[in-house]
Amino acid sequence: MDRRFFLQSLTAGSASAFIPAVVSADSSFLFNSQSDNEELAYHKLQGIDFTDVQLKYPRLVGKNSRLGVHGTGPRVTFCTLITDKGAKGLGLLRGNREKAKEIFETIKGKKVSELFSPSEGTLDENCYAFDFCLHDLGGVILNKPVYELISGNKKPILTACYSGMIYFDEMEPENNPSGLGKVLENCRFDYNYGYRQLKVKIGRGGKWMSKEEGLKTDIEVTKMIYENFPDCDILVDGNDAFTVDYFISYLKGIENIPLYWIEEPFRETRTDYVRLKEWLVNNGRRNTFLADGEAQPDLQLALELGKEKYLDIYLDDISGYGFTRWRRLNPRLKAIGMMASPHAWGDTIKSFYIVHFAGAFGNVPTIEGVTCFSDDIDLSGYKLHRGQLIPPATPGFGLKLYK
Repeated sequence: MDRRFFLQSLTAGSASAFIPAVVSADSSFLFNSQSDNEELAYHKLQGIDFTDVQLKYPRLVGKNSRLGVHGTGPRVTFCTLITDKGAKGLGLLRGNREKAKEIFETIKGKKVSELFSPSEGTLDENCYAFDFCLHDLGGVILNKPVYELISGNKKPILTACYSGMIYFDEMEPENNPSGLGKVLENCRFDYNYGYRQLKVKIGRGGKWMSKEEGLKTDIEVTKMIYENFPDCDILVDGNDAFTVDYFISYLKGIENIPLYWIEEPFRETRTDYVRLKEWLVNNGRRNTFLADGEAQPDLQLALELGKEKYLDIYLDDISGYGFTRWRRLNPRLKAIGMMASPHAWGDTIKSFYIVHFAGAFGNVPTIEGVTCFSDDIDLSGYKLHRGQLIPPATPGFGLKLYK
């Protein structure tokens, strides 16, 4: 079956036509049963706890077209909501601790059913700081993984997962640049780890090199990866460093190398996206997806471009935009034939959240993978196998702190 036809079929809400015994999350109200509501109402919020977790990348992550070295891994804050019956909901905190403590004082003693619904998510936007925690708590109380909590799917809809960690690796260390062989070395690590899609940062001419030299290197890196990893899909991400003409020069330079998707080539405008999409269609790249919406997105413009088939995939961050907001947005994307792939860069926890989102909705063509290790939290429930990230079937998001 043609890949584009298959994915467009998913966006039309017909995942169940291709995946037996799986239903669309657009019908999640069917699974918000009275017994579930009663069980959630049985629990009242009693306590809150915060834990800082250090996540470690497998290597130094360097520059992209806009920003300098990204480092060796973030320190993130988890929040745990505790009920009077002893149930605990663990999730990344959205916002800061002090504000979260203030919000918690206004909801302490409330029934979980007053704050969270399986069919809708977090009910009060004032509680979005606890969005992930409440989804986890709902899953723990009802003994369901989040993908099932949302959709009723006993098994998640699985999809591809790409490595989002191929940056301008040849530029580091700054006092003794390692050269382009470092890019291949990092691709090899990701391949051996289990990825079969590689997202390659391009746009060296945006800040770190001259336009001419940057374009030449972007083209060389793309060709090098394609030659060395012929069984991998290549995605490219320009982080808005190009103009439409400059980007078409890049496309001409890589010749017939297939691209799975193009992400943020330039700041989105109708004129530029129409021109790029028409160039792709007229030059043998009909099946290359255009993805945008990460940096300061214009949602209305994205929806208009999606409806007119000039933009294929929307990318806003799973945490920045919010899990519940993404749940509310996705039926609108499906209705106009757009796909979703929430942005996850920064840490692997966000990738894990997106696996549950994809496992419920089914119109996610691939997930951004951010490989991390940690001595503070057990990440072992999630498995990258043959290019797919597979979530555990344990309640909630299936994450546990070591301490």
